[in-house]
This record gives sequence, C-alpha cells and structure tokens, in this order.
Amino acid sequence: MIVEERIYTLHPGTVPAYLQQYEQEGLAIQRENLKNMVGYFSVDVGPQNQIVHMWAYEDAADRQRKRAVQASDPRWQAYVQKVRPFLMVQENKILVPAPFSPYAKGLDK
Repeated sequence: MIVEERIYTLHPGTVPAYLQQYEQEGLAIQRENLKNMVGYFSVDVGPQNQIVHMWAYEDAADRQRKRAVQASDPRWQAYVQKVRPFLMVQENKILVPAPFSPYAKGLDK
C-alpha cells in the first residue's frame, strides 16, 4: 500500500477560491476516480498558500491505473483548466507506510 502526497503552492490569497472550486467540482470527480482520500488540507502554520492532499493506493500499478482514468476524464480535464491559474508549484511524493502504521496492511484491512 502507498500514499501519494501532493503539495500545491498557490498564488498568494487564492487558497479560499481554490478550495471553493475544488469542493464544487473537483472533489466528486477525484472521489469517483481515485477512491481513497486520506486527507485534504490547507496549511495554517508553515509555508503559506499551500494545499496538501493525500490519496491511498494498493500499489504503484493501482495508482497508475486510477490516475490514467482521471487524466482521461473530460470532466477532470475541464476542471484542471479552471484551477491551473491558481497553481505556482506542485510537488508529489510517494509515501510507504511504516510497519506499525494503520495503513501498513493495506486499504481494507
């Protein structure tokens, strides 16, 4: 099981508008396509104007399949065009749970 962490640094002052657009349009698409949201956050203390979200996958192949489905979804393509102007920087990390992590045994265990 793996978790993908994505960190978006947005233009200053745009976090509320980005979150509103995501909640209204992007959230339902991602829940349908990616399935396993671990969390979606805005940064309060630390680097400002950042959104952090995490998605769980069974393995790299599961991630690749689900991300490909999402990338080909016309609803997602239209949504991305609306929010791309908010983004300055995007970071992606693949996290592997430690043996004692709640997710160490997989998504449905």
